[in-house]
Amino acid sequence: MTNLISNLLDSLGILPTGPIYFQLPVAELVEQAIKNQEATLTETGALNFKTGVFTGRSPESRFLVKDLETTDHVNWGKVNKPMNPELFDLLLKRVSNYLSDKPCYIRAVQACNHKNFAQNVLTVTQSPCQDIFVHNMFINKDIEKFENIDWTVLAASNMKIQDYEDLGLPTSHCVVLDLSRKVVLIIGTAYTGEIKKSIFSALNYYLPLKHNVLTMHCSANVGQKNDTALFFGLSGTGKTTLSSDHGRLLIGDDEHGWTENEVFNFEGGCYAKAIGLTGQHEPQIFNAIRFGALLENVNFKPGTRQVDYEDSSITENMRASYPIEFLENVNPKGFGASPNHIFFLSADAFGVLPPISKLSAEQAMYYFINGYTAKVAGTEMGVKTPTATFSACFGAAFMPLHPMFYAEMLKKKLEENPNIQVWLVNTGWVAGPYGVGRRIQLKYTRQLIRSALEGNLAEAGFDKHPIFDLQMPRECMDIPSNLLNPRLVWDNSEAYDELAEKLKNMFDNNYAQFIPQEIEKAFS
Repeated sequence: MTNLISNLLDSLGILPTGPIYFQLPVAELVEQAIKNQEATLTETGALNFKTGVFTGRSPESRFLVKDLETTDHVNWGKVNKPMNPELFDLLLKRVSNYLSDKPCYIRAVQACNHKNFAQNVLTVTQSPCQDIFVHNMFINKDIEKFENIDWTVLAASNMKIQDYEDLGLPTSHCVVLDLSRKVVLIIGTAYTGEIKKSIFSALNYYLPLKHNVLTMHCSANVGQKNDTALFFGLSGTGKTTLSSDHGRLLIGDDEHGWTENEVFNFEGGCYAKAIGLTGQHEPQIFNAIRFGALLENVNFKPGTRQVDYEDSSITENMRASYPIEFLENVNPKGFGASPNHIFFLSADAFGVLPPISKLSAEQAMYYFINGYTAKVAGTEMGVKTPTATFSACFGAAFMPLHPMFYAEMLKKKLEENPNIQVWLVNTGWVAGPYGVGRRIQLKYTRQLIRSALEGNLAEAGFDKHPIFDLQMPRECMDIPSNLLNPRLVWDNSEAYDELAEKLKNMFDNNYAQFIPQEIEKAFS
């Protein structure tokens, strides 16, 4: 290890007595993972890692340290739960002691593909698979070029907090961010997404507050005319899929910053949801899952090493991480100009939102703050009722500041760049709600987005939605015309109106909690 890394670990109380694996190449990490029986190779050469009890994030056990610096800035509540510095110090000491006599995988990487905002990150993990994840998801650079470390992540994945109840914690595992000291503790969970999202959360605090950079939970790509597009959306709405288009270059698939005139990727890789993945519908992602990629929580087809992407018996949140260069159409710079188009993706299981609609600046604020999608409830006893999900700024779980802080930054950018066009895209159901209607075909959604990017949707004009006041294009090449107005493809128009009114009320009620009443009336 370098003196910089050794001194930092020493300052955190980590005095290694066990084996230390520093900046190992992926091939050696794969070899160790197989030898340790932590993972198995698939037929394509990707590594399959089972993350154990936790196959997703643990939001109920995530905390931010509340100190003199953060107390007035963080939006404290159910998402950003406070922890006092004294308890963090106690947990840090326990983690440091724990990691000191365990085999550790240490890696120094970079977050933010921008010379002015690059952040150096040091990770200490217990598993070669976690180290592969860090290698895949962050930006790798020559260790000799590291002059400092900005953020440190200590992942004691196999450690349990035995006296958690005495300490006032809800579980024996937790994730804690100290935004002032720039240290993250991950205790008792091997789910790799906690590493990625902890740094994203930290940047969502640091960059807007310190550097006036709008941080965004979105994917981004750029066209041949240097036209940038952003795709906001919650998990399962199509960010990764729709931004991976053969006619455009991908900047990144999940986390970005927007400066005065540039959009840059935070990451060096992609973390794609893999359930239902096929080479026919998502060839770029499918073909990226090869040697060097890390699959999480997937099963094989019996008697083979072929992954069964339809088998969700472990979790529906099966994932694949891979370096962004594993994709064919990638922007090598990792950044682009300010966007020309912004797409808000919502998988509407109620089946009432148009497949695509144009938003005014005021509507853009409304739908950005609401951050809507709809999930489908379990199907036991025939219950198939959609549930509206609202996540402010399409990423409330990772936003330490108040949602209006980010929304006001977006509003300012739209005011400064009036030519930016914002669209609402329904990647969910049409012709009825889930259980009655059908999922809109991916080829239709791709064509609608391509037409929007090419400026063709406005040629035949727009119709106004009577309930949502959205501008719906009248025509789009290769799209059935009646599909563009969702009411026309329902068998029962009265049932459509009733459900649309119900969803609109949900939007309004959710929006009301964020803005003063007089502003709310202006948007209604």
